Amino acid sequence: MAMSKRNLFLKRRLRVRNKLRKTNAGRVRLSVHRSNKNISVQLIDDVQGKTLAAASSLEKDLGVVGRNNVEAAAKVGAAIAERAKKAGVEDCYFDRGGFLFHGKVKALADAAREGGLKF
Repeated sequence: MAMSKRNLFLKRRLRVRNKLRKTNAGRVRLSVHRSNKNISVQLIDDVQGKTLAAASSLEKDLGVVGRNNVEAAAKVGAAIAERAKKAGVEDCYFDRGGFLFHGKVKALADAAREGGLKF
């Protein structure tokens, strides 16, 4: 029997996160979540179990509320890079979860890199 899209997504997410945990122990994680209507990102310190900074397309000051496109993802990426600098984070690793590195996720990553985050 063929696996459902959801099960394939969950398998891919576990595979990606386990590989990242092995190679990037002790570094801050840049975690991305994409839904049908919004995109959000968090800087997470897994050692302390705390979120250091976050950005989302739901924030009114970004001006992209209700839109989930490549431009909105780029604005969220620039916002997280700015907030990471304020939190004192320069180096992190990119956790895309089960999402493919294409389109909105790639635009977010590129904007965060342009903003000064290294991953």
